[in-house]
Amino acid sequence: MKTTLVVFCCFASLFIKAQLPQQPQNIFIITTDGFRWQEVFNGADGNIVGNPKYVADTALLKAIYWDDDTAMRRNKLMPFFWNVIAKKGQLYGNRNYGNKMNVSNIYKFSYPGYNEIFTGYADLKFVPNKPVPNRNTNILEYLNAQDAYKGKVVAFASWNILPFILNEDRSKFEVNGGYEAIKDADSNAVFRLINQIEEGVAEKAATRYDELTYLSAREYIKQKHPKVAFIGLGETDEFAHSNRYDQYLYAANKVDKMIAELWYMVQSDPFYKDNTTFIITTDHGRGSKANTWNQHNTFVKGSGEIWMALLGPGIVPIGEMKQQQKNFQKQIAATVAMLLGQTFATDHTVAEAINLPVQAKTEKENAIVVNTRK
Repeated sequence: MKTTLVVFCCFASLFIKAQLPQQPQNIFIITTDGFRWQEVFNGADGNIVGNPKYVADTALLKAIYWDDDTAMRRNKLMPFFWNVIAKKGQLYGNRNYGNKMNVSNIYKFSYPGYNEIFTGYADLKFVPNKPVPNRNTNILEYLNAQDAYKGKVVAFASWNILPFILNEDRSKFEVNGGYEAIKDADSNAVFRLINQIEEGVAEKAATRYDELTYLSAREYIKQKHPKVAFIGLGETDEFAHSNRYDQYLYAANKVDKMIAELWYMVQSDPFYKDNTTFIITTDHGRGSKANTWNQHNTFVKGSGEIWMALLGPGIVPIGEMKQQQKNFQKQIAATVAMLLGQTFATDHTVAEAINLPVQAKTEKENAIVVNTRK
C-alpha cells in the first residue's frame, strides 16, 4: 500500500503541483562492499570498538572514531556523508526510524547482491562468488546500447569477479576489475604508473587495493568524461571477513574521503558540474550483533539490511530519511534509468524505480512530497 506524507515548509494547501526533478545527464554509481547501515547512521559500534578480539589498539581507535554522541560519532567516521550528503542529498536505510532498505535476493552475499543492484532482478538461481558470466542484462549495458550513452559507460571495481557479474564480454562497455591493467595506458603517465604499481604487488588477492581502483577511475573520468561510471570498492568487506573492525572503519573512512574528492572534482569540471548524480550503496548487510558483524549469509540476521545515498541535481535536500518506508535493492537499476530519463526494460523482470521525493509548489508556499511504501 502506498501512502503520501506531505511536509509543508509554510502552511498547508489543498492544491499541490508537483515539480519534476531536474534531469541529470551523468550518473556515478559507487558501492562499498558489505558496509553496514549501523556504521553509516550510528558511527563506530560501541559493542565492538573496544573489543580486542577485533581491534588491535582499542584506545587509539576510540580516540579517532568514538564519541558518546551519535551525531558526532558518525560524523567522525564519514564526514562527507554527514556534512554534505545529509544537507544536500538523501540518505536511506536508518532502521532506527523504521526507514528500511533491503535486499530481495535470498542469498545475501556479493554476486547476488551486485546482480540485484545492476539488473533490477533478484535471481533465484544460485551463483557463487566465482567467475561466472551473468545471464541477466544490467542497466550499464542497457545504457551503453542507447545512442546518448554509447561508448560513454565505464566500470572500475576492486573485486575481480565484478567484470563477470557485469558480463563484460557481452555488455561491450569498458570494465576494469581486480589487478587488471588499464588499457591503452601508453599515452597517459598516470595510467602507466598505476599499472606499474599493480605489477609490483607481490600477493594479488581477489580484491585490489581500493586506492588503486579509485585513482584509476578518477583519472579515467578526468581524461575521458564518461556519462555513466561505476566505482566498486571492496576493502570494507575484506577487513570484516578478516575480523579487523579497526581496519574496516579505516576503510570506510577512506571511502568517504574518496567520494568527497570525486564530488569536488565533479563540481569543478564544467562537463559534470550541476548535471551529475551520485548513487552510493552496498551489496549486502552484515550480522547485527557484536559477534556476527563480520558475517553475512542467508542465516545471519542483518545480512539483508542495506542503505543508499543520493546526491545531485533534482535530489531534494531532505538528508536523512526518517519516514517509515521500505525500499529494495532491486529498485536501484530502474532508479538509475529514471534519473537519466530512460526506462530500463529487458527480457527479465525489472523492479520499479524508487518513489523519490519531489519538490512541490503551491501558489504561496513550497512543500516536499515524500512518497512512502509500507
